[in-house]
Amino acid sequence: LALVAPVLLLAMVAHEYAHGYAAYRQGDPTAYQLGRLTWNPAKHIDPFMTVLLPVMLALAGGPIFGGAKPVPVDPRNYRHYRRGDIIVSLAGVATNVVLAALLALLVVPIGMLGQAWPEAATTLSILQVMAHYGVLVNLVLAVFNLLPIPPLDGSHVFKYLLPPALALQYVRLARFGFLLLLLVLWFG
Repeated sequence: LALVAPVLLLAMVAHEYAHGYAAYRQGDPTAYQLGRLTWNPAKHIDPFMTVLLPVMLALAGGPIFGGAKPVPVDPRNYRHYRRGDIIVSLAGVATNVVLAALLALLVVPIGMLGQAWPEAATTLSILQVMAHYGVLVNLVLAVFNLLPIPPLDGSHVFKYLLPPALALQYVRLARFGFLLLLLVLWFG
């Protein structure tokens, strides 16, 4: 937990920051105006989703699931609604993929540095393990967020692939999205 928690926190904060920044670039200043376009982890921690839900699921013996406080965006402010919605939705996923790649590139050099500098080998091996977990965590978050289940990012892209009538029905499923997500995690 001590090795994974900091990496998971970084991944979640980067993911949410990316959504807010992409929205800002698409013409929506909501996250910025509300002070949520920040790297401060405290602004992205939701007491229920980040703390209580994962603990309750772990105690129940189920799959552990949680999330950061979503960055508020207002798609009506996007210069191009459809394009903006897709860009903002995929920004978090893209950020997780980039973080995974960067951390993967650090694993070997950290190990080599540990061999070259034996006095720091213990500290560097901890950093190497954290980088390894960081790759895994970020890839899992990227793939998970691409699932086409509301409110995940993939659902915002998937709705544009459907014919308009089906897309409307699909969007209505969003109110049951969290329940569907828990069922998929529990039984899938």
